[in-house]
Amino acid sequence: MSDASSPAPVTAPDMLELAALLCSRVCHDLISPVGAIVNGLEVLDDDPKPEDREFALDLIRKSAKTASARLQFCRLAFGAAGSSGAQIDLGDAQTMARGHIEDGKCSITWNLPRLLLPKNRVKLLLNMLVVAQHTIPRGGMLVVDPIGEGETMSFRITATGHNARLPQNISELLSGERGPAADAHAIQPYYTRLLAQACGLTVTLKPEGEAIIVTAS
Repeated sequence: MSDASSPAPVTAPDMLELAALLCSRVCHDLISPVGAIVNGLEVLDDDPKPEDREFALDLIRKSAKTASARLQFCRLAFGAAGSSGAQIDLGDAQTMARGHIEDGKCSITWNLPRLLLPKNRVKLLLNMLVVAQHTIPRGGMLVVDPIGEGETMSFRITATGHNARLPQNISELLSGERGPAADAHAIQPYYTRLLAQACGLTVTLKPEGEAIIVTAS
């Protein structure tokens, strides 16, 4: 008799479902700033007082900047930027990562050299940063370090912050162990695992003292 308490195996989505889930993830990231832009425009349409007008314009400016940063990040992290054999500048990846993640609560220390790496390796790095950010929901620091050098470089990200924790089921999705089926919430770490496999790597997520470490090796 099977153990009733054993978790169900991961159910891999087919290609169409994977594309749909990734699109849902991108839309989720964009709904908030785009909605704020709409709210600001509605305030302007109401012929507001000068102070309300300035507030609305400031909201629109900040939200448009946030939406642009998230779009650029998602295009590289989840999209098909460049050709299948393209290489991407780590300096550009750093700029996109800072624009998407640094928000006054979370900051990045980037210890990677500026060089060109294969596209999937850079996509993996950006997705590892998203995973690491989820471990410090109240903000903190992400330190990005290289493992090895050159085109075979992999990455180690150290997340530190108040109440740093392992998000539920993320480790299982990254490792391919038993866990929940991939859904719109879990698709990003699942996709991170697919990227790691394409690079011949494995991503692990584990606590180390008061920090959480995300490693691709």
